[in-house]
Amino acid sequence: MLTGDLLIGAAAVRGTHGEISAIDPRTGEKLEPSYGLAGVADVARAAELAEQAFDAYRETPLETRSALLTTIADGLDTIGEELIARVGAETGIPAARAGGELARTTNQLRLFAAVVRDGGFLGVHIDPALPDRTPLPRPDLRRRYVPVGPVAVFSASNFPLAFSVAGGDTASALAAGAPVIVKAHSAHPGTSELVGRVIQAAVAEHGLPEGVFSMLFGNGREVGIALVTDPRIKAVGFTGSRSGGLALVAAAQARPEPIPVYAEMSSINPVLVLPAALLSRGAEIGRGLVGSMTVGQGQLCTSPGLVLTVDGPGVGALSDAAAAALRDVPAAPMLSPGIQRAFTEGVGRLQDATGVVTIAVGREDASIAAPGQAFLFRTTKAELDADPALTEEVFGASSVIVTAPTADALAEIVEGLEGQLTLTVHADEDDQELARALLPLLERKAGRIVVNGWPTGVEVGHAIVHGGPYPATSDARTTSVGTAAIERFLRPVAYQNLPSWLLPAGLDDANTLGLPRRIDGR
Repeated sequence: MLTGDLLIGAAAVRGTHGEISAIDPRTGEKLEPSYGLAGVADVARAAELAEQAFDAYRETPLETRSALLTTIADGLDTIGEELIARVGAETGIPAARAGGELARTTNQLRLFAAVVRDGGFLGVHIDPALPDRTPLPRPDLRRRYVPVGPVAVFSASNFPLAFSVAGGDTASALAAGAPVIVKAHSAHPGTSELVGRVIQAAVAEHGLPEGVFSMLFGNGREVGIALVTDPRIKAVGFTGSRSGGLALVAAAQARPEPIPVYAEMSSINPVLVLPAALLSRGAEIGRGLVGSMTVGQGQLCTSPGLVLTVDGPGVGALSDAAAAALRDVPAAPMLSPGIQRAFTEGVGRLQDATGVVTIAVGREDASIAAPGQAFLFRTTKAELDADPALTEEVFGASSVIVTAPTADALAEIVEGLEGQLTLTVHADEDDQELARALLPLLERKAGRIVVNGWPTGVEVGHAIVHGGPYPATSDARTTSVGTAAIERFLRPVAYQNLPSWLLPAGLDDANTLGLPRRIDGR
């Protein structure tokens, strides 16, 4: 049964700094229970427990740490039916999509469990001593990665499971050996409590220190800033708005000891349709665009918000096919009334912009409390040059088709774009030369390049990058999805001339942990 409590270590505590309630975006109904909000003292208590847990947890046997992640995944599967129902009530996400997101979340946890068991993430290197080397002997040097310390995680609004309490940031931090304090999202507190209690129970089941996990609720920025500025927090994972992410980055950098904030913030995920592809299959691409931009009512960080192509034969077919497909898309609940208001304001700005034509609008549904209609616009490079705000993210099912007079002008648009999570290219055989010429530019602008597909749908694996140059993220060197996400919460330590009795596990000559290691670089 849901209680509305904060989860601070092993305790469930009622927050006393105001309260929030989830709102069903389908009906406008307030959902029970209400949730008490944390204050600065609650943040301090959670951080104190996390610090106390850190040294013990980071040296927990890899099998135990792996088992923790697996137990969390199993626990989420056990309450899957209840969890999916609560996700639907709090976000309007249909059961089929919520079930898919649950599977992604549990698979992600199990993937990190496998990473931990393998041990390769520790990056062990050993350079044995060379006492007879001239002109100077070489000392014995051994290196491994250790976790940075307790991590603060900020849940996302649009993925109440996969980017939330047990999402990728939490999974990768726990895998690294870092205790986690989650600031749960106020739009889906019941979902967060259900997941949080599974993690809390798993920590207890494996006999781990209670400070390995805590979960707080907070409205506004007080709790978030308190978390980021607490000296015991050593890194931050965030998915959300640019303004929210930058506020956390500024607070983290203003600390006496600055810490990294890995913030995923803003992306319009441009799609380039090259001339031959436009001519041969413009209508097909137009229909594909609508299918991609309306997934999750456009409330995905990879939703395509800008389509760039060279004006000429095929543009009409692309636009007409996309418009026809979009008019048949029914309105659906947006994640929250606040997101719906922001989306309405965003499409309103586009509707009022000079030189921007609304070419299609999706179907209305007055029965939905927070409805999201799909919108498709069209403009030209000249208008884009005159009003760069046309490339700002509108979080929801909205996209702008932009025509450029030449291929060089198309490249100029891309050159002027901010950093992106993704860039997509539709190209046929006759577009090869142009595509090859554009590739270095695309690499400078995005973390993932997609060809003849669509950016929505992020594979969770070893090779994926879900990140990109600013403002897509605050640090383009990292990813928040996939096994490489663990690297954000690790740092290297070298050990010089340590006697065998002092060497940490995994660095001993016998390799008692059976880790993959490099000896003298091999």
